[in-house]
Amino acid sequence: MTPAVATVAAKPAKQPKPLPAPNSDFYELYETLSAEELAIVKRVRAFMETKAAPLVTKYWVDDAFPFELLPAVKELGIGGLAMHGYGCAGGSLALLGFVLMEIARVDPSFATFIGVHVGLAMGSIYIDGSEEQKQKWLPPMARFEKIGCFGLTEPLVGSGASGGLTTTAKREGDTWILNGEKRWIGNAPWCDVSIIWARDLADNQVKGFIVENKTTPGFSVEKIEHKIALKMVQNGHITLKDVRVPEANRLQGGNSFRDTAKVLKMTRYAVAWMATGCAMGAYEAALKYAQQRLQFGKPIGSFQLVQDLLARMIANITASQCLIVRQAQLHAEGKLTDAHAALAKAFATSKCRETVAWARELLGGNGIVADYNVARFFADCEALYSYEGTFQMQNLIVGKAITGFGAFA
Repeated sequence: MTPAVATVAAKPAKQPKPLPAPNSDFYELYETLSAEELAIVKRVRAFMETKAAPLVTKYWVDDAFPFELLPAVKELGIGGLAMHGYGCAGGSLALLGFVLMEIARVDPSFATFIGVHVGLAMGSIYIDGSEEQKQKWLPPMARFEKIGCFGLTEPLVGSGASGGLTTTAKREGDTWILNGEKRWIGNAPWCDVSIIWARDLADNQVKGFIVENKTTPGFSVEKIEHKIALKMVQNGHITLKDVRVPEANRLQGGNSFRDTAKVLKMTRYAVAWMATGCAMGAYEAALKYAQQRLQFGKPIGSFQLVQDLLARMIANITASQCLIVRQAQLHAEGKLTDAHAALAKAFATSKCRETVAWARELLGGNGIVADYNVARFFADCEALYSYEGTFQMQNLIVGKAITGFGAFA
C-alpha cells in the first residue's frame, strides 16, 4: 500500500525589487526651487529628453548644429533668463543655472550654445549696454530671432585678455574702425550679432562693440574644424578688416576690462552649472549601463569596485551642486564676488573631469563609442575645463582673494 504523500501548494516566485532609476539629485537640491521655477526646469528636461536627446549624438559626430531644434527652443521661453524687462524671461540666477545644468545633462554642446547666446551676448548688452541698445537688441534676442556670440579670445591672447588684446578700435567722428582677429568664438559661423571687445588706440582701454555679422563689410568668419569637444557648437575664427561700427553700436557701459569682467563673472558662474550637468549626464548613463550590463552572470552594478566608482561620482556631483546652489544664494544676497565665481568654475569643472573619466572607465570599450553617450560627456568636459578662464587662472583669482597678493599682472 503506497503511503499518502502530503502536497504543499507551491509559493509564487518572489518578484525582484525594481531597480532605482538613475537620479543625480542625491541631496534633492531641485527642491530648493519654487514650484513655478521647478515647472520651467521640468519643461526644459522634457524638451531635452524627448526632442534633443534622439538627435544630439548624430549632430555631435557630424560636427554640425541642429537647427531643426530652434523652433522648439523658442517655445521654451528661456531667452534672457535672469534678465528683467526688454522681453526677457526674467527669473532668478538660480533658475538660469538649473536650466543650463538640465540642458548640459543631455548635451553640453547645446548648453554652450545657449550660454553663449544668453549669458555672453545678451548679458553684455544687458550689463554694459545703454537703454537704447537694450530696447533694440534684447527683445529679438530673447525670442531667438537674433542669435549672438561674444568675441574676446584671440589667436594669441587667451588668459591675458585683460591687458593684451591685439584687436584695435580707432574712432573717426561717429564711427569706430575695428581691426584684428578673434578665435574660438562659439556661434560665430552662423549667428547674427557679435559682441566684439577691442583695445581703444586712444586710451588703451578695452571697449565693447555690437557688430551685425551679415551686413558689415570687412567682417568674416571661418569655421574651426576638427574639434574633439563640443563638436555641435560651431566655433569661428573672426577676421575684422577696417570694420566700421557706428558710435551707436558701442556698448556705452563697456569702457574698460572691468566692464568686460562683469559679464565674465556671470558666465563663469554658468559654466560651473554646465560642468555639473555634464557630470550628471555621464553618471546617469554609467549607472544605467551598470544596472544592465552582465558579466560573470551578474549585473556589473552589483560588483564592489563598480559601486565604489559610482559612489565617488555621485559624491563629486553632489558637492558641485551644493557649491553652485550656494553661489546662486550669494548672488541673490548681493554678495557674489569674482572669487566666488572662479572657485565654483574651477572646482566644478575639475570634478566633472574626474567624474566623466570614471564613467568612461566603467563602460570599458563601449566608453569610447559615441552611441553610448558617455564619450560625448568625456570629450566635452575638456572644453568646459578650459574655456571662460582656465583652471589655473581661476585658482589665481581665488588666491588673490584669500591672500591679498596678486600673483599675475
